[in-house]
Amino acid sequence: MSEPADSHSRLAREAMKTPLLEREQEYDLARRWTERRDEVALHMLVRAHMRLAIAIARRFRNYGLPMSDLVQEGHIGLLEAAARFETSHEVRFSTYASWWIRAAIQDYVLRNWSIVRGGTSSGQKALFFNLRRMRARLERSGEAGMPPPREEMHAIIARNLGVNPVEVARMDARLNVPDLSLNAPLVSDDEPGSERMDQLVATDPLPDEQVSTEIDGERRRRWLQRALRRLNEREIRIIEARRLNEDSETLETLGARLGISKERVRQIESRAMEKLRIALTQGPDVPRGAFSA
Repeated sequence: MSEPADSHSRLAREAMKTPLLEREQEYDLARRWTERRDEVALHMLVRAHMRLAIAIARRFRNYGLPMSDLVQEGHIGLLEAAARFETSHEVRFSTYASWWIRAAIQDYVLRNWSIVRGGTSSGQKALFFNLRRMRARLERSGEAGMPPPREEMHAIIARNLGVNPVEVARMDARLNVPDLSLNAPLVSDDEPGSERMDQLVATDPLPDEQVSTEIDGERRRRWLQRALRRLNEREIRIIEARRLNEDSETLETLGARLGISKERVRQIESRAMEKLRIALTQGPDVPRGAFSA
């Protein structure tokens, strides 16, 4: 038997040996802790209810997580309950602590059951922890020993839990497929020793292609900027408004803004484009002043 299992067994035996508390004893210990921060009282209160934490933790043992960790999370829930318990509510501490223990363990299961984080809303939590049980009950209730169709089961579960049937289908698929490591070996005669990662298809360009694209793009930007310097101020304004901006302006709108006709705008744009074509054709090393405005 492993050391964690031995540790858990000892903790369970010690918890069962600890006597239960009367209501007055619970209230007295709770008051000593909340009012005077008496750590001895806190220890006695928590220790007397560890059997409750262990019992609740055992309900979650089918999620494949270490029992010792589940009990530890239940212990954290107990401490949280002790910090918040108020004797004025006339409720037994075990009743109050059960909610905090369950909440702490459920949060731990959601965080650690899978490397893919699930939803943390109340609806998602209820779906995660009730889906299997409700699905099994619906499968047993099918007519002639046949379970209802999966879509019908999803709709019933969604209606009972107040969630979308699509969310039920996604959670059902997630619970039925375990996490797979990309480094897990593939059983293949064609590629012995290969891993799942080797089968992934990369749609992005290769690193050398990315670098080449960035370098070429930067070179083209500098080339265009040098060519634009061959234009006068009005030509640049028209080229930017008509060719370089995401929302191109019409000839009429641009002419009204510049105080000229739309035909004149077209002529200036045509002349500017010809200047740019010549500059870009001759390459990036065109001497400044080669073209007049």
